[in-house]
Amino acid sequence: MNERKIRFAVVGCGGISFSHFIGIERALEAELAAVCDADGKRAEEYGAKYGVTAYTDYERLLADPDIDVVCLCTPSGLHAEQTIRAAEAGKHVVSEKPLAIRLEDADRMIEACDMFGVKLATIFPRRMSPSTRFVKQLLADGRLGKLSLCSGYVKFYRDQAYYDSAGWRGTWAVDGGGAMMNQGIHTVDLLQWFAGPVRSLHGYAVNVLRDIEVEDTAVVSMQFQSGALGSIEATTTAYRQPDHRIVLHGDKGTVELTGDAITALDLVGDTLAIPEFEPFAVVPDGHAAQLRDMALAVLHDRQPAVTGRDGKHSLEIILGTYESQRSHREILFG
Repeated sequence: MNERKIRFAVVGCGGISFSHFIGIERALEAELAAVCDADGKRAEEYGAKYGVTAYTDYERLLADPDIDVVCLCTPSGLHAEQTIRAAEAGKHVVSEKPLAIRLEDADRMIEACDMFGVKLATIFPRRMSPSTRFVKQLLADGRLGKLSLCSGYVKFYRDQAYYDSAGWRGTWAVDGGGAMMNQGIHTVDLLQWFAGPVRSLHGYAVNVLRDIEVEDTAVVSMQFQSGALGSIEATTTAYRQPDHRIVLHGDKGTVELTGDAITALDLVGDTLAIPEFEPFAVVPDGHAAQLRDMALAVLHDRQPAVTGRDGKHSLEIILGTYESQRSHREILFG
């Protein structure tokens, strides 16, 4: 007998929503049940396109008993209240990154989902990449030995027109941050996932070139609980630079991840071939993997692969960097 399909609703039909539509469509265990957007014309357009109910009122969507999971593809500053309302309505939640723009809001989201017995997932699709998971296993197997220096680089280009294209972009109130919070968060997440929890950091985060409230450039120095040191460079002012990159050095070797390809793997006194991975596009393949995982988590009553608590770790590093910039001091964790 086939298991029932988990019914998803996509809330916010902007640019990133297409990855959620594709992901839900690919998952045999899931189906799209509804869409929601404050723009009535857009909601109707997507409802008609996918043949599902279209809502403009989020509360009405939450009252629909046929919806199991809501995917929040809305501006970052809205995630907290929308998650809490969904939890109160008994809906599971998949939140786009960042989980929230304030730590206290992330805690409220996690607590609400725990209280009402629903699951909370954070979208970090790069964690689902075969090459990323290969690096994670290298570390688990001790192939790099004791880590010493772990660095992440996020050098994107976003001109002023990008920030001017939507009123919420580049604002503290809704975007929650700039180069680190919006573009760099995936690399921040992977770096801490690979190297372990951060003990302390000192950072700079300023807007050097763009006319925005938040940072277009950030540099962070950190120490991990393992004793290893690390750094992050993030900017949206780097014209035609290589893809995001992570480099991990240990006493037994070095691995470099550029985009979602392993571009260097050198082990001391040892050899290990880089495998031939199946083609994987983070957008939309990573989203598809996470959404199928969420459907299975609901069906089998387990936690999703990337939980709300996982989503909080990168947020702590980013908000710690902003606090370090404001206070001109080192930030200690835990």
